[in-house]
Amino acid sequence: MNWEEIESKIVHWLRAKVEEAGAKGLVLGISGGIDSSITAVLVKKAVGDNHLALILPCHSSPADLEHANLLAQTFALKTETVDLTPVYDLLLTILPPGTPMARANLKPRLRMLTLYYYANTFNYLVVGTGNKSELQVGYFTKYGDGGVDLLPLGNLYKTQLREFAHYLGIPKEIIEKPPSAGLWEGQTDEGEMGITYSELDSILEALEKGEADELSPLTPKVKRMIESSAHKRALPPICPL
Repeated sequence: MNWEEIESKIVHWLRAKVEEAGAKGLVLGISGGIDSSITAVLVKKAVGDNHLALILPCHSSPADLEHANLLAQTFALKTETVDLTPVYDLLLTILPPGTPMARANLKPRLRMLTLYYYANTFNYLVVGTGNKSELQVGYFTKYGDGGVDLLPLGNLYKTQLREFAHYLGIPKEIIEKPPSAGLWEGQTDEGEMGITYSELDSILEALEKGEADELSPLTPKVKRMIESSAHKRALPPICPL
């Protein structure tokens, strides 16, 4: 792929969206992962100093915090750190017992409200870090990391982002670590989904081209993921009267 051309398109698109909205800049969360790292670099290229990269730990792993700070130092990002751990812990004391997934999804939803607090304060737009793979199968938290204004990486598969990251000069420690949403200790994206990104992207590309192998044991699984998550990619339905 022509990464120079893709970089230019995304940067110009971000600038255009800021101008269209009458906004002053862009804010995003950086987790120490590859997607948010790429997005942060593109955001800074688009709006210069009119950006803010928030580090939002919530029982996060020390390695993730280390990588987020490494990215910020490497690219001279403007950052603020807001530790959401005390708020999260307090919420769990006043809420009734919930499932592990209900508790885990509180974390991205707390990050979303923090991002919009800063966005409202500075008249910035919130930039999401989701990629095409995750968006198509609904691997994101509704009104959490899915609650954003812009998705610059939404047309790039996860497996393509590693090459993009190398092109942009993202530190290798970030590129090479297993993808994880950090929802709980030891969680990985591929482990939770039950499919590797390589397998997922191959099937998604084949479905897009109408060439999917229906005999593949993973094709029905991916189709179910797409169908069951359709509500995440749509506005809330309004009852017709």
